[in-house]
Amino acid sequence: MTMAQSLTRQIATAAAAASFEDFSQEVVAKAKLCLLDFLACAFEARGLPWSARAATIAGRERGSATVLATGAGATPGAAAFANAVAGHGLVREDMHAGSVSHLGVVVLPVLLALSERQPVHGRDFITAAITGYETGAKIGRVLITPEIARFFRPTGFTGPLAAAIAGSRLLGDDADLAANALGFAANVTAGLNQWPHEGSDDMFFHPGFAARNAITCVELAELGAQASDGALDGPAGLLTAYLGGKAIPETTLFSGTPELLAVYNKPVPACNFAQTPCQAALAAVGAQQLPTSTIRQIRIAASYAAIHYPGCDYAGPFHSRLQAKMSIQFGVASALRYGKLAEANYADLDEPEVMRLVGLIRLETDAGFTSAFPSRQGSRTEIETADGKVLSATLPDVVPASEMEIRVRYRAAAAEVVGADRAGEIEHLVDNLEKVSAVGALPRMAQSRSA
Repeated sequence: MTMAQSLTRQIATAAAAASFEDFSQEVVAKAKLCLLDFLACAFEARGLPWSARAATIAGRERGSATVLATGAGATPGAAAFANAVAGHGLVREDMHAGSVSHLGVVVLPVLLALSERQPVHGRDFITAAITGYETGAKIGRVLITPEIARFFRPTGFTGPLAAAIAGSRLLGDDADLAANALGFAANVTAGLNQWPHEGSDDMFFHPGFAARNAITCVELAELGAQASDGALDGPAGLLTAYLGGKAIPETTLFSGTPELLAVYNKPVPACNFAQTPCQAALAAVGAQQLPTSTIRQIRIAASYAAIHYPGCDYAGPFHSRLQAKMSIQFGVASALRYGKLAEANYADLDEPEVMRLVGLIRLETDAGFTSAFPSRQGSRTEIETADGKVLSATLPDVVPASEMEIRVRYRAAAAEVVGADRAGEIEHLVDNLEKVSAVGALPRMAQSRSA
């Protein structure tokens, strides 16, 4: 009798079979745009404390892989760790709502680090990236629920799986290599969601841990180490453990639209679940001048997942910028106070008018938004003024950053680090990545002029 193929083996076989020719130009273009946005985030966050600490640690492990912006040489695992932390440093990384995960900040640092270890063609890099996003997203849709996310960081679970598959696919079309790398990655999924309650730094390092561990998993598989074939769906596998006895839904790579097209690039550096409420608040006000002193009440409706994600329904006090970026209340209050969504909104955590507005906000779960999630992330904001006037706006989904917005912020961040000319060369390389014979040149180009 033929034994049923394990989920680990099914995913590994599909990943090994994927080729560049399988993907439309739309999917390829999305992969390149996510890479450009990742570089923008890493450049802009290079001087933040968590990025600097990760880069310092990476610099202690001398090797041939490049720590972005600093130019320091490190081992592939150490470089992937530092670059993942920097890419996550602004809280503006790309987002896959269905898995509640930031896949790019794990997958892309791993691929960049491995690309410096041996010659890698751009077509293989793109194929590996798309396959990694697909794996993390597909498993995350099955694994991550609001109840799981209450305690565990989704990216800490989906990230190692996605990056292990991406890294193994980058090295070739060996299904055994991919299966073992994925099996080991199932053993290193981790990350707690205690940090939103305290405003601590744990979150920034989750992608770094995931990226470093993913490279270790790939390297173990290369050396012939054998992982559990049932690491995902065996009697003590990852999904079996966390689904609590529920049947594991069918999980097939590339069944339908590639998951990468469900990824969106954040318009502002804040929690995914705070984006749409902030956008709806500004839409409610519109172009009119509304003195915030006239506001008497603010009602925000969103999905169950948004309101119940740790840190999102929080009215202070705010001890760190990260707490404010997670809070729907702070995001909406500061957007109304300053009339825009921007990093500068989170500079003053005790601004009196912002905190007054925070105290006026009431959140409510909306059944329609809940049923539409994760395909859409809708929200409604109603603002009541002292004279009884109600300003309201409903957005059926988050409005993502446009390609031009992504390019503009990349150019600004990159020019500051590497200079405008080199920034243009990097952008040209990314735009033509499928024609590049050695992707390892990219991270080496992305180092500070003063490095």
